[in-house]
Parts: sequence; C-alpha cells; structure tokens
Amino acid sequence: MFRTALRNVLAHKARLLMTVLAVMLGVAFVSGTLVFTNTLSNALQNSSAKGFDQVDVAVTAESQPDVGDRIVKTPDLTHALLEQSAKVPGAASATGVVTGFTAIADKDGKLVGGGFQSQGGNYWGKKDARYPLESGHAPSGRNEVLIDWRTAERAGYEVGDTVRISVDGPVLSPTIVGVFTTDDGNVAAGGSLALFDTATAQTLFGKPGTYDEIDVKAAAGTSQTTLKSALDAALPKDRVETTTGRQLADDQAETISASMSGLKQGLLVFAGIALFVGTFIIANTFTMLVAQRTKELALMRAVGASRRQVTRSVLIEAFVVGTVAGVTGLVAGIGIGAGLRSLLGTLGTLGATVPDGPLVVTPGTVATAMAVGVVITMVAAWLPGRRAAKIPPVAAMSSVHAAATTRSLVLRNTLGALFSAAGVAVVLAATTMDGSAGQAPMGLGAVLLIIGVFILTPLLSRPLIAASAPVLRIFGVSGKLARQNSVRNPRRTAATASALMIGLTLITGMTVMAGSLQKSIDKMASAAIKADYVVSMANGNQLSPDVDAKLKTADGVTATSPMRNAPGRINGETEYLTGVNGPAFGELTDLPMANGAFTVGGSQVVVDAGTAKYNGWKAGSAFTVHYEDGKSQRLTVAGVYESNELIRGILLDNSALTPHVEDPSDMQVMVKTSDGVSDGTKDRLEKALGSNPAIKVQSKQDLSDEIAKMFTLLLNMLYGLLAMAVIVAVLGVVNTLAMSVFERSQEIGMLRAIGLDRRSVKRMVRLESLVISLFGGVLGIGLGVFFGWAAGELLGTKMPTYELVVPWGRMAVFLVLAAAVGILAALWPARRASRLNMLTAIKSE
Repeated sequence: MFRTALRNVLAHKARLLMTVLAVMLGVAFVSGTLVFTNTLSNALQNSSAKGFDQVDVAVTAESQPDVGDRIVKTPDLTHALLEQSAKVPGAASATGVVTGFTAIADKDGKLVGGGFQSQGGNYWGKKDARYPLESGHAPSGRNEVLIDWRTAERAGYEVGDTVRISVDGPVLSPTIVGVFTTDDGNVAAGGSLALFDTATAQTLFGKPGTYDEIDVKAAAGTSQTTLKSALDAALPKDRVETTTGRQLADDQAETISASMSGLKQGLLVFAGIALFVGTFIIANTFTMLVAQRTKELALMRAVGASRRQVTRSVLIEAFVVGTVAGVTGLVAGIGIGAGLRSLLGTLGTLGATVPDGPLVVTPGTVATAMAVGVVITMVAAWLPGRRAAKIPPVAAMSSVHAAATTRSLVLRNTLGALFSAAGVAVVLAATTMDGSAGQAPMGLGAVLLIIGVFILTPLLSRPLIAASAPVLRIFGVSGKLARQNSVRNPRRTAATASALMIGLTLITGMTVMAGSLQKSIDKMASAAIKADYVVSMANGNQLSPDVDAKLKTADGVTATSPMRNAPGRINGETEYLTGVNGPAFGELTDLPMANGAFTVGGSQVVVDAGTAKYNGWKAGSAFTVHYEDGKSQRLTVAGVYESNELIRGILLDNSALTPHVEDPSDMQVMVKTSDGVSDGTKDRLEKALGSNPAIKVQSKQDLSDEIAKMFTLLLNMLYGLLAMAVIVAVLGVVNTLAMSVFERSQEIGMLRAIGLDRRSVKRMVRLESLVISLFGGVLGIGLGVFFGWAAGELLGTKMPTYELVVPWGRMAVFLVLAAAVGILAALWPARRASRLNMLTAIKSE
C-alpha cells in the first residue's frame, strides 16, 4: 500500500502541483512571518542591550500615589542626589540624564523623521561614553548642538551647518558642532536625536537643575547587584528607586518581544486565512483524484485491502505532498522574511530602519513550517480518503456511487441551515451589546455563519448559477454547457467558490467599515468644530503657551482657545480638567447640550454626559475640585454636553485653571480667522509661529485627510495581506478546472467529434470558470456587507456619529475582480481542453 501511494503521487505530479503551490504559499506566509518577526525582535533587543552598556544602575524618581484630595508631585532628581550617588562605595561615576521632545528640520524646513521619535537630550561633559563622536566636539551653550549620524545622513547635514530645531516653543538655529553614533532604539526606528550641553538641555526641557534619570557606573570588581544595594542604603527610599542595567535590558527585551508578538499574531491571522482557503483546494484535489481512481481502489478492496489501508494510502499521498510543500514553503518563507527585513530598512517614506543583525531561523520556525504543511494537507485529505474507503467494491466498479444520497444531502442542508441561523442570531444579538462586550459574540457569530454558508453552498449554487442562464444563452451551446457543467458537481463547485468567497468577505467587510468610520469622523469634525484651524505638535506632545499668545496677535485671527490639560482631585479621585478660553470656545465649537447651557467662565463649567452620569451631576450641581498646587475651588455645572472623540471631560475657563498649574501646556489651540480657510491664511499662521517644523496647522479638511490617509494605508496593507488568500483561491479555480477537464476528456472528445470547434470548447471552460468565480464573488460581497454593517452597529455604541456607508463603486470593482479571477484561471485549462485529440479522448476511461 505504501509503494502504491508513492506511485500515485509520482503518477499525478502535474495534478498535485497546484495543491503543492497552495500549501506552499500558506506555509511560506507562516514561516516568513516567524523569520521576519524573530529577526526584527532579535536585532532590536541586541541594539537595546548595547544602549545599557554604560548603565550599571539607573536611579529614577519614585512616583507617589495621590492621597485624599491632594495631588502628590513626583520628587525631583537634583544635582545633590547625583553627587551623593557618585560617592556611594563601588560607584565609579554618575551621569545625569535629561530628555525631551526635539524636532529637527531638514534643509527644506520639513520635519526629519516621523515626529513621534524626535528626541533631544544632554551630552555629559567633554566626552560622553554613551554617544561616541564620529566628528566634531562637545556642545556648549544654546548655539551648539550634536545630531546623530543617521539624521545627518538623511538630511545631508555636516559639522559646521546651521540647523533649525524646535523644542516646544521658539525655533532655535544652532550650529552643528559634532555628529555621534548611538544604539538608541528610537533612532534605529527612523527617529532623530539632538544633544545639547547639560545646562542648556535642562533649560530647554523645563527642568532647571534637575534630571530625568541618574545613571551610575560601577567601579572595577563591583557587581551591579552590589552597587544597587549600596545605592538603596545611601539614597532616600521615599524619593528614588533603583534598577540594574541588566534588569533594564531584560525589561526592554520583554517589551520588544511583546510588541513583536502583536505584529506576529496579526500576520499569522492572514497566513491562517490563506491556509484555510488552501484546505478547500486540497480537499477538492484529493476528492477528484480519489474519484478518478475509484475502480482501482475498489479492486484493491476486492483483493484484500481493508478500509483502513485505503484511507491510509490516501493519507500517505497527502503526507508526501505536505512534506514537499512544507520544505519548499520554508525555503520561500526564509526568503520572504529576508525580503521584508530589507524592505523595512529601505522604506524611506516610513523613515524606518532596522539595526544590523543576522537572519534568525529558529528550530521552532522549521518545526512549525513542516507541521503546518503536513497537518493541513493530511486533515484536508482525510475526508476524501475516508469517503473512498466506505464505498463497497462492487458499487465502485459499477460507478453507482457517483450520486450523493438524498439522506446525505438533507443532513448537509439541515446542518448548514442550523449553523447559518445560529450565526445570524449571534451576530444580531452582538449588535445590541456594548462595544467591548459584543466583540467576542460577534466573532463567534461570524465564524458560525461562514461555516453555515460554506455547508449550504452546494444548495445555493443551483438557483444562483441558474440566474446566469439568460446571459449564458448569448454564447449558445458553449454557454448552456458551461452552466450545466458548473452545477453538475455542486460540492466541487461549492468548494472552489468558497475559497474566493472567504477572501472577498474579508475584503468587502473591511472596506465597508473603513468607509463608514471615515464618514463618521468627518461628520464628527464638521459637527463639533467651527474653528477654521487646529494647531498641535507634530508628535502629539504638549504645546507651549507661547503658541496661543503668538496666534492671538497674528493678522486676521478673530478668536483662539487653547485646550489645556491639568489633573485635579474630585471626591478623592483624580480627574483631568480641560482649560479653555470660555467666551471664545463657544464660538469655536458646536457641542450639543443634553441640559443646561454652554457657559464657561469664572466658577461655571460644563461636563460631558458620561462624567455627569458617573458623578450624578446635572445643570446646577456643584462640586469641589482640589488643584495640583493644593488649593481648592467650588465649581458649578452650567450645562451637560454630548461628548465625542475630539472633546470630552470637564471644561472650565483657563483663568480659573492656569493659576494652579506649575508648568502650563496645551494639547492644541483652535483658531478662527476673518478670511476663513485658505492657503494664504495658513501661510500667515505658520509664519506667525516662526515656520516651526514641530507644529502642525490643520484645517478640518486637513484633519480629515490625515485620518483618511491612515485608513487608506491600513486598508492597503490589509488588501496586500489578503491578496495571498485570493492568489490561493485562483490556484484553486485553476486546479479544479484542470482536473475537471481531465475528468471530462471523453465527453470533450465526443463534443468535438459531433461538431464543437476548439474556440467553442475554450469558451465553454472559460464561461464555467467565470460563473463559478462570480458565484463565489456574490456570496463573499453579500457576507462582507452584512459583517461590515454588524461591526458598524457595534462601533456605533461608542461613536454616536457612526453612519453606514456602502461603497457600491468598490463592490463593483470587487465583482469585476472575481470575474477577472475566473477568466485568468481558465486560460490554461481552456487551452488544454481545446487541444485534446478527439480519438484519444473518446477512448480514455
């Protein structure tokens, strides 16, 4: 039986090729994901570990929990603490670390890097071991700065050049006096790093005389643990905490591993989809191979082979196919992993670079690739093998087994209807739940419905394909034959169409959700904001109050309001307060009021409906707030407004909030102008802010476009990942048609003999493929729209402005794509069918 199985594999090499390709693509996706994420994680961890080479023990401020109505401030790390740390037994030296956001402009005035990784810091003394100088010397004063070598290379800067730099307020134009190398992870990820002397960094980052961290280097012969114990004994326990450099490196490695885990799981989900689609192809292939060898298997049964041996022979074939697919998929996956690593390093638009490091292929990756290839293939082939073994030898030799029994069809259709009904019921129930609570039921319902539709697909194929009859009549005999062939074996048609259905379900569902979310965000911005422009930092950090002051004096500005965040204590809990310019804020926004009036000024505030409900407030309610400086104030709720994703919380006048804030800063500033939105107005505002590369001036349309760009990028990435499933589905259509042509060789020979020319044979196969593909496309798009609607209903509980948008144009494109898949997949099978020799085909069995 083993030799027979191997002989069958070798005898059907061409027919099994598509199956090998389908499994190989899925395995390559899995192994490529594992190689890429393991390589990236290893490189980042090694780079991060190097960054802690100069740190034996890090001293940081001990964060203090808020107590009662008092906000407890985190203690400062002073110079006295630094000197005390340096004198601890076993300490060789101590370095004060200062960090903060620092934006670097390129020679065209544009921000270098993505903004989120734009950092600044201090260079310690004349020679800082953390940052080896490639050229130049240490900085001194506000007019001198060092930049990292990657930023210098990207922006084309050299020592002696003047560079525009922004911290959080005014733009500086220091001279580059040196370029340094660094293992900083932010720089490796495409960010930038600028270094000032310590005193300048402390002043610029609002930390005069204090540090963010103190790094202590151990003397020769002193371990990190010993030094940590000495520091713990010498330093005040209620003010600082200590961590060894080894622990910092381990924590960083764990963080990197966790972040890579999310990326890995996301990519593996799409690999799983491709493999799931591939199982249809495998099952189809082995079903047809077994059907073609029915008499052979029956003869084996007649001469003594048991059912178990017949099933085992089919599984041996599947094992060989899976092993070949696993090995080739692993090799291809290693290439994919290396390619993704190189691609990530060369995507200048993303500003992402990868630290140097070897390609990591772990034993786990090899084992996973082989297990996936073999197990998926054998599981998919088990049912056809079991079905073949159950056929009585006499019935098989007489071919009376061909038609499915009425009992089996009733059982299948009943099971499919139950699964589908359960899936629809669970999905509909999930839409009535709260956003987070409904996610798991929604996922379960979606899986049940897809399984149910897949089981029912043979039943659905007849009426849906029959609907194409009027169109197919245009093509005469070829069209009629194509329709009959596509419904001749409903199970095979269903399995082929289902592969395409799954891919289009996911693509359509995501498209519906993305379009609906974009519409709801546009609606939210247009409904809530009446300001012409919103000014914010490029990296999402806080703005200096100087920004609002400059905008107020700019030409054409009629109203401004910063949104200033500060903590407060209310009823023993920390609540973040938002300070605004009360009279102007009402002119700059349009918030619907649940009750009361929008009045912000003095002791009058407005609160969002969620906060009001939690605290039991309504218009006229009063409460006491304790500010961070220890003082308190009695405030009155003038009104309750409906919040959105842009504005929420307690809004009070800045004149009441700012005096209690030690270091005021703004999240954003809203601006109204006399000329409205125009390029000229935007230019004036940017020039009023000193053409600062770190500050964004955006209209409502700019905000919407920025969000749309994010959605488009994400959607295109998902399309690219799902393309693998669509490619596998195409292979499935090709495979099914090719084997169907082989199976119907005698029939095609007879058709040719009675007058059907080669062109008509080609047309028949192409139309059959087109009908099956469109059938899968219609099912996929229908399910995708349903799932998109259901997910939107779930989102609507968290986003009041959510509105369903059905992208009819894109769905038409998807349907055309399904048709194109059918036509392209039929090219080779149709050509093969038309070239069959009539006499040879008629004599074939």
